Amino acid sequence: MLMMAPQAHGASSQWQESEGGSVRLVTVGLPDEDGRLRGALEISLKSGWKTYWRNPGAAGIPPQIDVSRSSHIRAVEVQYPAPERIHDGETQWAGYRQSVSLPVIFTLDQANAATLIDADVFLGICETICIPFQASFTFDPGADAGNVSDALAVRRAFASLPAPADGTFGIASVEKTGGALVLEGRYPPRRWNQSSSSIMRTLIYSGHRGLKPLMRERPGSLLKY
Repeated sequence: MLMMAPQAHGASSQWQESEGGSVRLVTVGLPDEDGRLRGALEISLKSGWKTYWRNPGAAGIPPQIDVSRSSHIRAVEVQYPAPERIHDGETQWAGYRQSVSLPVIFTLDQANAATLIDADVFLGICETICIPFQASFTFDPGADAGNVSDALAVRRAFASLPAPADGTFGIASVEKTGGALVLEGRYPPRRWNQSSSSIMRTLIYSGHRGLKPLMRERPGSLLKY
């Protein structure tokens, strides 16, 4: 499904709707002194619909933002709040069952350049089956740089990111055993993976398909892969 948006006048785009929800881009309006413009990809899901994390499993579609047509934007980075592990019949993947705002950082080639965001967004949303959702957004983030509502939306998105790892979480040892490589990792206390919306029951990890846990994790314990 491809949605085309008229140019918006403000620090955010207009909402684009699909069968399972709606999407928009929002920014704080102006970049910082290093040329980084903070924003968010807001995904509003209808009841019963889901969307994917950055590592969507074998057949999923991770959120993507293409800004190649934009002026003075040389890079874009999408960040992710902690996902849930979702089971759909015989498959499982990491994603979100509720509406989510993904923090976005646009890197400008000049900190004070007049910027026009002309972006294509592509993601997958699922109910009983998954469908691709494509939308195009064109807007001038500096046109309404003092918009408090937009700034708060971006702040909430970045506040939803997991806290940086500390000494309770990380690789404790690496050992080659026979034809396998065994990694022993510190698993953090339960408080680390709790949120207002869900409690992750298992670690979400990305990497080679052969990576698998050799034991069930316990809060505050070591976990072997």
